Amino acid sequence: MALLKQWPYEVFSSTFYLSLSFFISVLLLFKLARRTKPETNLKLPPSPPKIPIIGNIHQFGTLPHRSLRDLSLKYGEMMMLQLGQMQTPTLVVSSVDVAMEIIKTYDLAFSDRPHNTAAKILLYGCADVGFASYGDKWRQKRKICVLELLSTKRVQSFRAIREEEVAELVNKLREASSSDASYVNLSEMLMSTSNNIVCKCALGRSFTRDGNNSVKNLAREAMIHLTAFTVRDYFPWLGWIDVLTGKIQKYKATAGAMDALFDTAIAEHLAEKRKGQHSKRKDFVDILLQLQEDSMLSFELTKTDIKALLTDMFVGGTDTTAAALEWAMSELVRNPIIMKKVQEEVRTVVGHKSKVEENDISQMQYLKCVVKETLRLHLPTPLLPPRVTMSNVKLKGFDIPAKTMVYINAWAMQRDPRFWERPEEFLPERFENSQVDFKGQEYFQFIPFGFGRRGCPGMNFGIASIEYVLASLLYWFDWKLPDTLDVDMSEVFGLVVSKKVPLLLKPKTFPF
Repeated sequence: MALLKQWPYEVFSSTFYLSLSFFISVLLLFKLARRTKPETNLKLPPSPPKIPIIGNIHQFGTLPHRSLRDLSLKYGEMMMLQLGQMQTPTLVVSSVDVAMEIIKTYDLAFSDRPHNTAAKILLYGCADVGFASYGDKWRQKRKICVLELLSTKRVQSFRAIREEEVAELVNKLREASSSDASYVNLSEMLMSTSNNIVCKCALGRSFTRDGNNSVKNLAREAMIHLTAFTVRDYFPWLGWIDVLTGKIQKYKATAGAMDALFDTAIAEHLAEKRKGQHSKRKDFVDILLQLQEDSMLSFELTKTDIKALLTDMFVGGTDTTAAALEWAMSELVRNPIIMKKVQEEVRTVVGHKSKVEENDISQMQYLKCVVKETLRLHLPTPLLPPRVTMSNVKLKGFDIPAKTMVYINAWAMQRDPRFWERPEEFLPERFENSQVDFKGQEYFQFIPFGFGRRGCPGMNFGIASIEYVLASLLYWFDWKLPDTLDVDMSEVFGLVVSKKVPLLLKPKTFPF
């Protein structure tokens, strides 16, 4: 019932007319719920008991990846749920074997996306790559992201940006280490650094250093909105509640702020181009504007398309990186033996240079194990973004109808004791001499970036930032908790799962 508690029912009592409207709406829903459904011969996956009208919504809980894992232990690796008055059923997959069959046999059939209210508002009617419907235009846009924006070569071209922003972070931490402050809010600092990296790579400059501090909060706001409980998505008859409670206005305010940010960045790039003063270092806006001008695509790349793609980069690249880094540092502080081992590797590889160089990272094999283990235990998106089936499918002996919404619980799969020894423990050594990688093509017990056609195209971009920032934090500083504090590992759920309580640590500059 936790999600239902988000509904501010107290507003219904403010006027007689609102109360009457709600009562009538509920009666209509009861009438709909009692309608008999046509008999079918479909063999559907098992389903937990439902409550009239709301179905299984109450069983999602405040941390759905955990709640659904617990349900799967009782009802099986595939469960069929009813979410409110939605006409489409919802399938939850918590099994490596099922995920493997999907990718090897039915990836195309599972490649569409649902469009919820928040996504339509924040993503220009789902004109982006992450939430757009599957089709020719989506394939072309994804190709742009993979080849033009997020290729290995392009990610390497942003090395100077990562180095600039990490140097700024190190300077701030060095100042803090020499002051009387008992700790720093590392979570906040990592969020700012991640945001600055993404803004420079995508938009050409940081927008937080000109007094616009709200920019760094936009990505997290958008992430939270995209998975927020919106009444109209589950009870179309009660969609007016979202307007009454101000939820739609919040979505539109965040969308408007991001739109203004992108308009500013595009206008600046066009003005620089007219003056012939444009930087040699190409960012995402440069690339997209050039593609628009060249007209080499099989579809018209509109300004709205450009802003939708920038939203994916801005939202997808900021919060995920920051969350992964704060979880990594949290686990290392809790495991001092592992912390010492990875710091010794980093400091041995870098030596006494004035900075960590990205070329050094390739020699830090244990650091890479730490990053993998962090993303195994604390993958940023534990429930992969939902899919929708485009055709009827026979999966593991069950009938999955077309237009079924599908949640893949990667968090449950990455803690499955059938594939992971001591799965709840932070053990980077498990990845030493292991062939398991991030690609989600062979080892489906480890899919932090998803898999198949809908896998995250930003994998290389994200890993490059995570590894470089983490190596720099470990190279320059020793870390300890304030004397009166411990590491709170509780979670808060959005599209990205981050720490509920910020990570407060005391940095001490290492005496080289």
